[in-house]
Amino acid sequence: GIIQAASDKNEWDVDLSLCAKMWRGGCIIRASLLSKITAAFEKNKDLQNLLVDETFAEEINARQMAWRRVVSLGVASGIATPALSAALSYFDQYRRDRLPANLIQAQRDFFGGHTYNRVDRDGTFHCLWDETHKDIGDLTGRTAGEL
Repeated sequence: GIIQAASDKNEWDVDLSLCAKMWRGGCIIRASLLSKITAAFEKNKDLQNLLVDETFAEEINARQMAWRRVVSLGVASGIATPALSAALSYFDQYRRDRLPANLIQAQRDFFGGHTYNRVDRDGTFHCLWDETHKDIGDLTGRTAGEL
């Protein structure tokens, strides 16, 4: 998270479990959620994401279908649910081995001939997506200097 990244960068040695304890005193979410956050970081000081904490994972997985229904009903009813929708997208993305960056690579190649990489073989590729696309020739010049 942001606090952990700043702590690491600036060598502050911030204890995230203590942060959660302090927030309990003056926060509207002071109830059980902050206690669970505190417990998660006390159990694992190096926890990278609450989604991988056993307690949080169990609770979120048990409730994800209801979460999906709420977001779906909001969309179907024309009711904006930006926080719930974005959080659900983050949850889905976090659990995937392959992320939507593959789609972005394809779009960049389609619109600008920027090439793409594949997961099934080495190399840099470009497609002639339809008859309006032109062959961009030798890819070496486009990929020179890439690490």
